[in-house]
Amino acid sequence: METVIDIVSWLLLTSGGFFVLVGGVGALRMPNLYTRMHAASVTDSIGPILVIGGLILQAGMTLVSIKLAAILVFLLLTGPTASNALASAAMLSGHRPGLAQKMSAEDES
Repeated sequence: METVIDIVSWLLLTSGGFFVLVGGVGALRMPNLYTRMHAASVTDSIGPILVIGGLILQAGMTLVSIKLAAILVFLLLTGPTASNALASAAMLSGHRPGLAQKMSAEDES
């Protein structure tokens, strides 16, 4: 049984690391602020779930698991909130999404 838990735990850890890596590359390769923010926010949601889930399995039923679960809840509450606040601040400062910029340029010509 312990071997199965170790295998599942390492699968969660490696897949979480893969998602974080792909999200980081996506944030570098995307063309504008909003698509970069989307790549980063998706990574902030799925990456910690998988990584901390794997760590909880490794820790077993201890106080460490409860602390890791509390950290996960905190990350899942603050990550989307921060992304939303950043997108709202960008819109209020006048930074328009790429599609809106293309449409307004077509209207002017």
